[in-house]
Amino acid sequence: MLKIDLHCHLDGSLSRGCIEELLGRSVCMEELEVSADCQSLAKYLEKFDLPLACLQSCAGLERAGYDFMEQVSADGLDYVEVRFAPLLSTAGGLSCSQVIEAVLAGMELGKQRFGIPYGVIVCAMRHHTEEENLKMLRAARGYLGEGVCGADLAGNEAVFPMHDFISLFRDVKKLGMPFTIHAGECGSSQNIEEAILCGAGRIGHGIAMRGNVRIMELCRSEGIGIEMCPISNLQTKAVRSKAEYPLREFLDQGLKVTINTDNRMVSGTTIEKEIAFVREEYGISGTEVELMMKNAVETAFASDDVKHELLRKLA
Repeated sequence: MLKIDLHCHLDGSLSRGCIEELLGRSVCMEELEVSADCQSLAKYLEKFDLPLACLQSCAGLERAGYDFMEQVSADGLDYVEVRFAPLLSTAGGLSCSQVIEAVLAGMELGKQRFGIPYGVIVCAMRHHTEEENLKMLRAARGYLGEGVCGADLAGNEAVFPMHDFISLFRDVKKLGMPFTIHAGECGSSQNIEEAILCGAGRIGHGIAMRGNVRIMELCRSEGIGIEMCPISNLQTKAVRSKAEYPLREFLDQGLKVTINTDNRMVSGTTIEKEIAFVREEYGISGTEVELMMKNAVETAFASDDVKHELLRKLA
């Protein structure tokens, strides 16, 4: 079976061995992975402190890129897009270009070793200024097609709604960068609608449009990819219960749903686990899993050559 992961964060996916190597000390799993009784997104985000500390040097960033590729190889992926926020790795004085180049160097080493095509998505952060985000995105634009495949917007939706970033992503569109946007993870459905209207090709999570026929129709008519991350979404309490998770609803509405890991280490997951979980909990058939992988190919920010090869494998 073809396996693709389009929504996966680098900092939330570093292996324990990589983190221990970069920190120079042993760590316990309780420091890295959320517990089964995680109660909120805030608790979930506490697990990012240690991996972010590892991403403050060129050596650490390169090591992280390679580590990530090693992990997705073990998961049997055929294609992956990994995202991270370059501005979160500049505290030690690195420029955004240095940060991006270091990650790409590690990813490229991993590609040569494991043979998996990849794309890197750079995340603008909601708590950063428009000037800071645009400067980073302009730097990243220089690597588009050379490892970088697109942009994203991440961070606290409730405090920083999509409306505040329409101008920024108009500029991103002018730069010719495809983009996805975290919207409706735990915010309002309006964030989803505004993300689509300003040109997003995909929506990260999209949970808040559950039951909203109008916005689902907008997604369907525009062919918008919906990046769902079931295990993570339940851990962060994006929905109150498994029964409220809208994966089945979105599939039945004909949306281009994809299944993803979000944060491999923090959530203790892989694509294999995500697939097994949705098959058991939501009765997702093998044919529907194949459909989600086809959706992933169609909405990926990959080159036409890579997409052609992935579709060939799927067939």
